[in-house]
Amino acid sequence: MPLDDVDDGDVRGPLRRCIVTRRELPPDDLIRFVADPSGTIVPDINRKLPGRGVWVTSERAAIEAAVKGNAFAKSLKRQVNVSPDLPATLEALFVERLLNALSLANKAGLLSTGAEKVEKLLDGGRAVALLHGTDGSPEGRRKLDAKFAAIQRDKGRDAPIVDWLTIEELSLAIGRSNVVHAGLIQGGATIRFLSQAERLRRYRSGLSAS
Repeated sequence: MPLDDVDDGDVRGPLRRCIVTRRELPPDDLIRFVADPSGTIVPDINRKLPGRGVWVTSERAAIEAAVKGNAFAKSLKRQVNVSPDLPATLEALFVERLLNALSLANKAGLLSTGAEKVEKLLDGGRAVALLHGTDGSPEGRRKLDAKFAAIQRDKGRDAPIVDWLTIEELSLAIGRSNVVHAGLIQGGATIRFLSQAERLRRYRSGLSAS
């Protein structure tokens, strides 16, 4: 049976339909939106807000298409207010959530910064993810990335590398100046950080991006 465009606030179940692409996807691949009491469309990132909601694929291009095509009003069958800045607002929200997750990982003692300390983590086999400032030098990360990839390959594990935050963003989240390279060890806060990192990457690049 085809899915409806709107839900009644119950977000249980395996699939929801994107109001832009019409594809049926798992909720984790979409963003839920509701209209607040004033009729303004707001993102329900945690999928907890009450009321009838609509779903859009978690990609910036899809959000832009929903805004341009008046998809929210069409699906909810009512007049709503949609900010033209909604795609940028969502991206900023995802960045904020990622930086908060990084700050928590740092406070939990799971983070080491600086090329030398990161290399020690690698040599000890403890690193489970690397971070690089997107505006850092490619030469500065090449050795670390190659070593990390080789170590993880020998273990039969993925080698996640997060390189879509700026040096300034990394530094502010960690509370230190000029953070270009960092390494994370295993822990709950690391898992949460990597989940948020993937969500931002997919929002910017698309769900099918490698």
